[in-house]
Amino acid sequence: MDKFYVTTAIDYPSSKPHLGHAYEKTIADVMARWNRLKGKDVFFLTGTDEHGLKIQRAAEKEGKTPKEFVDLQVKNFKKLCEVWNISYDRFIRTTDKDHELICQQIFQKVYDKGDIYLGTYEGLYCTDCERFYLEKDLVEGKCPVHNKELDVVKEKTYYFKMSKYQNQLLNYFENNPEFIYPISKRQEIINRVKEGLLDLSVSRTSFSWGIPLPNDKNHVIYVWFDALLNYVSGVSYGSDKFGKYWPADVHNIGKDILWFHSVIWPCMLFAADIKPPKKICVHGFITTSTGAKMSKSLGNVIDPIQLVERYGCDSVRYFLLREIPFGEDGRFSEEALITRHNNELANELGNLVYRTLSLLEKKNNSLIPDSSSDLELFKKLDINSIEQHMDSYEFHLALSEIFSFISEVNKYINEKQPWKQQGHELNKTLYTLSDSIRVVAILLSPFIPNAVNSIKQQFGFEELSFDKCKPNLTKKNTKITKGNVLFEKILLQ
Repeated sequence: MDKFYVTTAIDYPSSKPHLGHAYEKTIADVMARWNRLKGKDVFFLTGTDEHGLKIQRAAEKEGKTPKEFVDLQVKNFKKLCEVWNISYDRFIRTTDKDHELICQQIFQKVYDKGDIYLGTYEGLYCTDCERFYLEKDLVEGKCPVHNKELDVVKEKTYYFKMSKYQNQLLNYFENNPEFIYPISKRQEIINRVKEGLLDLSVSRTSFSWGIPLPNDKNHVIYVWFDALLNYVSGVSYGSDKFGKYWPADVHNIGKDILWFHSVIWPCMLFAADIKPPKKICVHGFITTSTGAKMSKSLGNVIDPIQLVERYGCDSVRYFLLREIPFGEDGRFSEEALITRHNNELANELGNLVYRTLSLLEKKNNSLIPDSSSDLELFKKLDINSIEQHMDSYEFHLALSEIFSFISEVNKYINEKQPWKQQGHELNKTLYTLSDSIRVVAILLSPFIPNAVNSIKQQFGFEELSFDKCKPNLTKKNTKITKGNVLFEKILLQ
């Protein structure tokens, strides 16, 4: 059986989760569910990155130990996964003992190889980013990400000989042109690497909240060297499980951490004699309806848990994936969400399902008839195109194709007018509608899993899989159970 190993970036739990965290997890969840539909052995990893000075300071501010602080914060991230129906296989925490041991093991391996050495570092440090910046990287003398003054830090540190792997990394980019997706992000990374890679500071002595170095207990492992290793510790590095799932097929990340994942991470893996991941998928940011970046300081952050409680998990997931082309920034507004919910989920899909169930109930004693599908209707479903869009992460285009077919099925009802039909003609129409909805349910299951489960239960459909996206596979004489409408319309305030 083919495998598919997909990850999100692990979230830094210094505060509550935001909409960007939910969006990234939803992207990875769609990839995981899609590949399960195709019969692959899927492993889906998400989790939290819990070490570093920023966490230590946040804990001190609240009068807690760092571990007490992260234990409380992690509950919010796990609740996010539950509320957003994220089907992960492991939620890793960098305070997990197996992760800490694997970090120390790999650090020691790279050290023994001669690729880590002791030195002194003096530079400008952003605690929020957990990284040093060069003067040329600053914007008006401030952190380019957080627009804050940086600290001048001088300390003893262990360095990783990242510069040693510059040519190997450039060769890897050349031989694996699809390593960074979308392709527009690839060249900017190549250009930066060609400017020259510097050795990387990979330990800290100015704080204690981290994993102690195996060779020097006065130092803790730099938070990014620690965090990136979650992708191998999450599948038990060195075990049969690791041999089964590694290399990762897709790392899903935001564009602000591309450098760490496309440069630092492969170099670490080269040094540790581990294969790099197959692909880094970079999504954009979610902005407000005016195009402004969401931030706590501006007071325009959207709580993703409250959002789902207000509109429902499927509606919010559907909106983000339909509205925002993968890799691009996308605007969020509740008005736009409500419009898509009402027009597409309620009017198109929900109405189709409810009308069909009502017809089966009234015209055929709540049974799916013993008949066959109208193949002319199925010719309007472009399965190959949908599959290509899904495998290319063009989720908005896949959804567009699926809903184009849903529109055709709704037209089919209006043209056939089954309320006027009887006998063989009626049975064929009712079977065709049920069969079409079954295939639609399969295709939509990665996106709106709750609604699809409801469809499955009401129609009595058996297990859904991609290879069943064909006509005439709906079980005949199945008893249906009509429930409530899938999506209630939402009134615009």
